[in-house]
Amino acid sequence: MPGYIGRFAPSPTGPLHAGSLVAALASWLDARAHGGRWLVRIEDVDSPRCVPGADQMILQQLSACGLHPHEPPTWQSHRSALYEQALQRLVAEGHAYPCACSRKDIADALAAAHRAKPRHGELVYPGTCRSGLHGKAARAMRVLTAQRVADGTWQPVSVSWTDRRFGAQAQNLAEAVGDFVLKRADGPWAYQLAVVVDDGAQGVTDIVRGEDLADNTARQIHLQRLLGLPTPRYLHTPLVLGPNGEKLSKQNGAPALDVSRPVHAVREAARALGLTVDAPTLGEALAQAASLWPDRYPDA
Repeated sequence: MPGYIGRFAPSPTGPLHAGSLVAALASWLDARAHGGRWLVRIEDVDSPRCVPGADQMILQQLSACGLHPHEPPTWQSHRSALYEQALQRLVAEGHAYPCACSRKDIADALAAAHRAKPRHGELVYPGTCRSGLHGKAARAMRVLTAQRVADGTWQPVSVSWTDRRFGAQAQNLAEAVGDFVLKRADGPWAYQLAVVVDDGAQGVTDIVRGEDLADNTARQIHLQRLLGLPTPRYLHTPLVLGPNGEKLSKQNGAPALDVSRPVHAVREAARALGLTVDAPTLGEALAQAASLWPDRYPDA
């Protein structure tokens, strides 16, 4: 596909593990299958969670497995000016506003409205500060997930899209997540804003990532539309599960990826993606996986 640009965007909270190699390989294979370019972006805006040296370790692990980006990697921590510019545009156009609510304020407001049901541990923001701070200090900047209509009421924003694996998808943002945070007053840039700005700036056309991130898609498409950015195609791939049946992750003790046997690591990652790869060398294993990819994950 002419103009195809894909990316792998790990957070340097530790080295890659088996599950993150699956995500990296999937995005690399899709780019290769489309004759496109593959980028690596280090998502390090949440600096307190980042482990010193983990970014370089990740790049070394990718290289050991034969996954080389077409351009030098980028770091989100170097791109704050772009995020600030995007935020100011959203504010100027009336799409974002300051919020003074604490988590307790949100929980109390939801309880009063008999809506105190958490969503994956998060509280759905009820829009308390849409009408102003009323003398309170701002804690965060939020983006609207509803539009005010002629009679003064709020019309929820719904987002529909098609995932290359899951098919037609839709989400009512106001009901599912509420007005979500773009930046906290005392914290880093929110993932949702940073990733959308970066994908737009880098011209990313296709996002291939693990299915645990599928729930972010509607929020990101909403921001893309507000910022006048094109919406990439999305493909959410299977996850690697740990012995407890949960997603393999650094948080649940996933060991660092062993790259002393890169061919074995690539074969196992390919197997997790439903690809049977038995080639003896790294280059042949990657080529075999690439040849199998289009049938396993077609464009439509």
